[in-house]
Amino acid sequence: MNPKIDTYLVEGCGRCPLYRTPDCKVHRWQEELKQLRRIVLSCGLTEELKWGMPCYTGVNGKGQPKNIVMVTAFKENCVLSFFKGSLLQDPVGLLKSPGENSQSVRMARFTNVADVLRLESKLKAYIFEAIEIEKAGKEIEKKKISEFEVVEEFQQKLDENPDLKMAFETLTPGRQRGYLLHFSQPKQAKTRESRIEKCIPMIFSGKGLNDR
Repeated sequence: MNPKIDTYLVEGCGRCPLYRTPDCKVHRWQEELKQLRRIVLSCGLTEELKWGMPCYTGVNGKGQPKNIVMVTAFKENCVLSFFKGSLLQDPVGLLKSPGENSQSVRMARFTNVADVLRLESKLKAYIFEAIEIEKAGKEIEKKKISEFEVVEEFQQKLDENPDLKMAFETLTPGRQRGYLLHFSQPKQAKTRESRIEKCIPMIFSGKGLNDR
């Protein structure tokens, strides 16, 4: 057990103002998180703290460390999150996508300890399968950038500003996808335009949505 995870369970993840308060969502799911932690550790993974949350790693066929699963607390539930969950066999429909555009991550959500314990054997089977997927070097075939919608408001900006077009095209595919999804979410054109204007300086600086 990594002592940093012990601290996480006591203080929280530090990602919101409720950090180190009784209202932190980590405290809401204490027993569920502890049981999920126990189950994951029993599968032989290495426990680390990444992005302020418990992350469990294994090695691929080349001996390189790879993220396998995370244990996370949300307001409405806690989850066991598989980085390459879309490659897992899921005959009982336990795994859910965190969003309609998620191509890889799949989550098992819990709201009580009884369900965690009841599904323990299945969770272990999923974890062992996820480990084997990494050892085999399997990768998720993600959508190409050309398959994502470019909203009219952003396309107009690209057409009007060749420098912006060049800056956007030099971003990594992941950053491009992030922006295109971000711009396409609002239903109102005014909101889409506002998002685009706010992000243009970040695009010019070569940053993604979540880069600091």
